[in-house]
Parts: sequence; structure tokens; C-alpha cells
Amino acid sequence: MARKQRQPVYVLGVGMTKFIKPRGKVDYTELGFEAGAKAMLDAQISYDDVEQGVACYCYGDSTCGQRVFYQFGMTGIPIYNVNNNCSTGSTGLAMGRDLISYGGADCVLVVGFEKMMPGSLQSFFNDRENPIGTSGKMMAATRGVAKAPGAAQMFGNAGREYMEKYGAKAEDFAEIARINHAHSVNNPYSQFQDVYTLEQVVESTKIHEPLTKLQCCPTSDGGAAAVLVSQAFLDARPHLLGQAVLVAGQCMATDAPSLFSRSAIDLMGREMNQTAARTAMAEAGITPADVTVCELHDCFSANEMIVIDALGLSEPGKAHEMVRRGDITYGGKVVINPSGGLISKGHPLGATGIAQCAELVWHLRGWANNRAAPHTKWTLQHNLGLGGAVVVTVYRRADGKEAPVVDSATVGRVNKLGYNPAVEAKGFTAEQARAVRSKDKSSDWALQDTLEKVQARF
Repeated sequence: MARKQRQPVYVLGVGMTKFIKPRGKVDYTELGFEAGAKAMLDAQISYDDVEQGVACYCYGDSTCGQRVFYQFGMTGIPIYNVNNNCSTGSTGLAMGRDLISYGGADCVLVVGFEKMMPGSLQSFFNDRENPIGTSGKMMAATRGVAKAPGAAQMFGNAGREYMEKYGAKAEDFAEIARINHAHSVNNPYSQFQDVYTLEQVVESTKIHEPLTKLQCCPTSDGGAAAVLVSQAFLDARPHLLGQAVLVAGQCMATDAPSLFSRSAIDLMGREMNQTAARTAMAEAGITPADVTVCELHDCFSANEMIVIDALGLSEPGKAHEMVRRGDITYGGKVVINPSGGLISKGHPLGATGIAQCAELVWHLRGWANNRAAPHTKWTLQHNLGLGGAVVVTVYRRADGKEAPVVDSATVGRVNKLGYNPAVEAKGFTAEQARAVRSKDKSSDWALQDTLEKVQARF
């Protein structure tokens, strides 16, 4: 069936918290409030302008979204709670885009947040079938089961298959992680900002061949948010045209029968990755060669390798050659994960996809001036969840031009915050927080002491 004609949708505002180690010290109410307030300040709107809300999280009881959004106001708008594994944040973005593009709203606030537990991911519902249990059975039948975290085994096995089929080496996966760690020093929101040599990455604790500890993303607490708007909403605010970023192409896809082909790479969603990438880029009218900056789902270095291939950023079976040439970093073909990626930035599940969006928006605005890639016109986002779902999104500026390089003093004047949020992880004043909350439908009882707790961390 042919897809219905979409109306244009723009990202007008973004915001995020620092991604931090999960130590139970910061609650999801604070993470969601900080990220959402920052996004609305960036978009220069208040909650009274928001017509629908999407809350993105995996670990939490039902209606956590209402608990977060009520802190901005109790305006009666629909609030949707989304849980789609590691692709939760970008699933929320795709839902928000659909709501606007098909006429359901002019302004949607999407907020992702996650309060996690230390250590590898675990299931909390052990009295029922695991949703990726069939994938686990396939892994056991084809590669066996080792004493390692399940996700690391699955993605590590995909890396092994890439080595066996195409000639990649363990050092190629380590180089991916080395680059992502090196990129993270320029991202003020990154959980880790340490630089490692290739030797240090290779010699860190072995998790599951070819993966070492420094090639695996950490669990994290964090929040991120985006304000999505229609053409009419943007037209009514022409002074914000320069910061608006068009969702030029997007596709959310799920798995095909090839998932169970007995290939370790297929088991990690190769076909849905390919489908989503092909569809999103076709909608935007571009090819992989047009992409300058890409944020992709590097939960493990092995996944970055196989996704580079699946997205078409390399020739089939030659992603490792691209890595060896230095074509995934500055001076190469495409800058992949300038934020540091999940490996170094962190991976609070519900916030991850929206944080990727924020990073790419800052690049297209020219605000990410400490990590900009020259001649950036098109950026690409990839966010994957096993189980499974993937969202691939293409962004460009609303004016269609290449991203300028804007100095931080100018950014601070334009956004009225006094600083550049792309390069400084600062906060907001109590007065600014009040400005984004609903004028007539705010509830101090709903807010409780969240604002004080958030400001205490700034």
C-alpha cells in the first residue's frame, strides 16, 4: 500500500541531561523535567503550546509519562507511554512525527528518560516468556551459550560472523571503540570522556570475543527531549527558521523472517536495518554518499560494524576496510558518533534515540562548533532495539543549506540562555522553568521538589 502524503515536520527544540552512572541518586521525574524544560526553552515555547506528549522509557511503572509531564502542567492533553527496548526514544520521535504529519497536532513534546540499575541488562518478568527468547534459542542452536551477558553474546557473535565472512579482525572492532571514546571528550553530556589507545581497548577485560569491556556501552541514567512542530507552527515563528531542522525522511521497521536464518548478523536485525535505511533515504531523496554526520546505535562495537554495512555507508562486507582507512571519523568519509556514541556517551534506553536527535540537530544548526564536520547538509540517525524495532531518520536544515559554524556567544544570544547547550551542559533558572510551565494549568503539587533537586545539580 502506498504511504499517504505527509506534511512537513520539524525539530524546533532539543534538550538533554548529562548521562551518568546509575547509582539511584537521580529520579526519572528530575531527568524528564530537566530535559523537557530545556527542549521547550530551546524551542522558545511553553507547555501551553504542546498539544500532545510522548513519554519514552523502559524501566518504570505504567504512566510514568504522566508523572513527568504533569510537572509542566495539567492541560489535559493526550500523553502516550512508549516502551520499545533500546529504540524507545526514536520510536517516540516517529510517533510524534506521525501525529503531526497526518494532521493530529501542530506541536508535540517527546521526552525520554531512564533510571537504570548497575550492571548488564536484565529481565524483571521471569514468570513468562522472554520477548527475545526465540532469538536466544537461535543463538544457542547456532553458536552456543557462554558465560557472558546475553546481549554481548548476541552482538559479539555477529562480529565473529563478520570476521569469518569478510575478513575483519578483532583490532577493527577495537578501533571503532577507540574512535568513539576519542569523540566523547567534546561532548559535555557524555558519561565517559576518557581517551584510550588501541592497545588499551584491546587489552581491557574480555567480555565475549571479539568484544572487550571498552567496546561495550554502559548502563546509564539520563534524559533527552525534543519539540516537534508542523509547517504552520514554524511559519508563525519565522524568527526560529534558522534553528528548525526538517525530518526529511524516516522509517520505523521491524523484523522479517530472515531474523531466524541461522546467521548471527541476521539475528541482530540486518534486514530491518536495511529496509529502514533504504526507505528513509529514499523519502529524503539522498544516498549514503550524501551523509556527512551519522549517529548510529553502537551498543557494542560489533553492532557499529554490521550497521555501517547495513546502512550502505560502506560497500557490502567492507565496513572494516572503511574503519581501517579512518573513514568513520574527522577527515574521512563520514563522522560516525561524534557524540561518543552509546559506548562512551552512555545508553539510558528511553533517552538514547532522542539524544541522537539532539546531537544531529546541533550539528545542522552549526552549534556543535567543537566537533563540527565541514559541509554538513544531511545527517543520519539509526536507533535499534532487539525484539525488535529500528528507526532510521534523515535530517536537514529547514532552509536546505549547509550547516554554518556559529560561535557560542552568538548561540547564547539567539537562544536567550546565555550559553551554547551543544558545548556546555548547563541548566536553567527558576524563572526560566516557570516560563515553560503552563500559565494557568500548573500544579505545584505535581511538581513537588523536582525543580529544587534539578537546580541543585547545575
